[in-house]
Amino acid sequence: MTSDIAIKALTTAQAAEELSRLAEILNAANTAYHGEDAPEIDDATYDAAKRRNAAIEVRFPSLKRPDSPSDQVGAAPAEGFSKVAHAVPMLSLSNAFADEDVVEFDGRVRRYLGLAADAALHYTAEPKIDGLSLSLRYEQGQLVQAATRGDGAVGENVTENARTIGDIPTRITDAPDILEVRGEVYMSHADFQALNERQAAAAGKAFANPRNAAAGSLRQLDPAITRARPLKFFAYAWGALSTPLAPTQRAAINRLAAMGFQTNPLTELCDGPEQMLAQYTKIEQKRATLGYDIDGVVYKVDDLALQERLGFRSTTPRWAMAHKFAAELAWTRLETIDIQVGRTGALSPVARLQPVTVGGVVVSNATLHNEDYIKGLDSKGNTLRDGKDIRIGDWVQVYRAGDVIPKVADVDLDQRPPSAEPYEFPDKCPECGSDAVREPGDAVRRCTGGLICPAQAVEKLRHFVSRAAFDIEGLGAKQVEQFFSNGWIAEPADIFTLRERYGQGMQQLKNREGWGEKSATKLFEAIEEKREIPLGRLIFSLGIRHVGEAASNLLALHYSTWEEFEAAMTAAGPQEGPAWEGLIGVDGVGTVMAGSLATTFAQPRERASIDRLAAQLSVVAAERADTSGSPVAGKTVVFTGALEKMTRAEAKARAERLGAKVAGSVSAKTDILVAGPRAGSKAKKATDLGIMTLDEDGWLSLIGDA
Repeated sequence: MTSDIAIKALTTAQAAEELSRLAEILNAANTAYHGEDAPEIDDATYDAAKRRNAAIEVRFPSLKRPDSPSDQVGAAPAEGFSKVAHAVPMLSLSNAFADEDVVEFDGRVRRYLGLAADAALHYTAEPKIDGLSLSLRYEQGQLVQAATRGDGAVGENVTENARTIGDIPTRITDAPDILEVRGEVYMSHADFQALNERQAAAAGKAFANPRNAAAGSLRQLDPAITRARPLKFFAYAWGALSTPLAPTQRAAINRLAAMGFQTNPLTELCDGPEQMLAQYTKIEQKRATLGYDIDGVVYKVDDLALQERLGFRSTTPRWAMAHKFAAELAWTRLETIDIQVGRTGALSPVARLQPVTVGGVVVSNATLHNEDYIKGLDSKGNTLRDGKDIRIGDWVQVYRAGDVIPKVADVDLDQRPPSAEPYEFPDKCPECGSDAVREPGDAVRRCTGGLICPAQAVEKLRHFVSRAAFDIEGLGAKQVEQFFSNGWIAEPADIFTLRERYGQGMQQLKNREGWGEKSATKLFEAIEEKREIPLGRLIFSLGIRHVGEAASNLLALHYSTWEEFEAAMTAAGPQEGPAWEGLIGVDGVGTVMAGSLATTFAQPRERASIDRLAAQLSVVAAERADTSGSPVAGKTVVFTGALEKMTRAEAKARAERLGAKVAGSVSAKTDILVAGPRAGSKAKKATDLGIMTLDEDGWLSLIGDA
């Protein structure tokens, strides 16, 4: 399987497959963790997958997916809360896992700023609280709004709930007229234990860990429930400001403390990596005695002017990093292996474990990835875990770092029962009985049943009505499953013919459990409202393998209308010719994604289903952004040689803000070469190709910044 191949040994095709697999895992994990407060994989597995994804993107930059997990933060806001657009995005942090990563972080910061290795550069180091991020907006000293992170750009309005938390002041003094205070809502270990005891006494559901308890308590639709939960809040950052808090991170945090916010007493000022690592060790040693969960240490450049210069990547600041703690381990019995069938037909094995406490949380499930992983093999037949396979009844070592589902790390052969037999991975789908096959080079076995497979049909419909797709009010995952089991809908087009097929939809629906005439009327009104849909949402709603939300929007912008898109996909069916070349030429679309699109539209049954859906809709064309004001919008720019008025990283970021695409090498597709002193071979190649070449002053003059 591609997950076991070293990155340096991956072929281009294997790299594309691996990026697709990782995107599916990480995007699902983001939704489960941030959107549903019900994590499905542990922190260590998530972090490892994200690191591998990023490393593959570095080695194969042309394969980076438009829906890359590297560019995503959190998950979309949940239904039931009004939405709040963050004035300043709430981004995530890049991660460090070893001492060398911290040293490299310091080096990256210095290189970006053009600072010498011995130049003074201070950082703050503080515990990374394992809770739920919250942004508090104060105007004229009054708390007017509280919002969760959501997807980083839009969060959930939880203002009334936040007012019930004792650590959050409703009025502050000596503050800017506008101040957004950001921090973490959490629950102490003692309060968590007491809450679960109360839940058990009331026959309620127990929480898996303090983070889930805090998130679930804050995101209650009834503020009275939140008030009854023992939540706390640490402030550690800020968003929108009318005037600066202070010149440094440390001074700004001290000012927040003076306003009445709780700030972490373990925050320290450090002079370089050596002191940062010493503070990391100090905090790690205190971890078990803190009384609340932390999962690492956060480092931030202390000088706020330097933070401003460093700026942000797409999802993370350049001036901060989280140094994560190592995962925790435990041994337990593997009781059985279940096979789950996903939306794409993938058969995923899940280990059901004898419940065990790992790091203070009781866990009972572990991912087993695929059949090769169970056999102790990678996709080339090389051994994993010293060749030890995994069998039902085995004593297995599992690890986690704060979530519910762990990963199997090892097997104790000395405790293997004599009756344990090698696990036979099914070659039939457990849901529909269709053949389950592995394509050449694919690590995953997939059901061939397609729409006749209940697991795939329901999952495709659930995806179709998800928030990033059609997002029909009143028709969520639960309702889709109900309608499918009733035989009312089998494919997306059926949703838009419900009223027509069931006598205006009232007679049968309003008499069903959970429905009345009013709710039925609202549902059909909501369905009618969604007949008009933006092209990008429609493409994403189809659930085509490898085509995520970001890729769907890119395709929509490129083809603009449904008619153009549909015609191009049809013409690209043979995977050759002008339409195919045009499809793989779309920025961010590689041969793997293009092949998936072309194959989908070439399949008679799937195409017929898509056509039936399109016939019910009015598709809104995508509006291409107006970049006429930028002299370099749409152009490919290459920087070479030494720049004197800015660092290379600053020059690249500025070009991209102006709509240019920055490439690392000169080719026939290059429009402009910006050449500083010692430009070398790139300048010669640009001359040979007749490419416009500018020095740094010429570039600044072109973009109006001389």
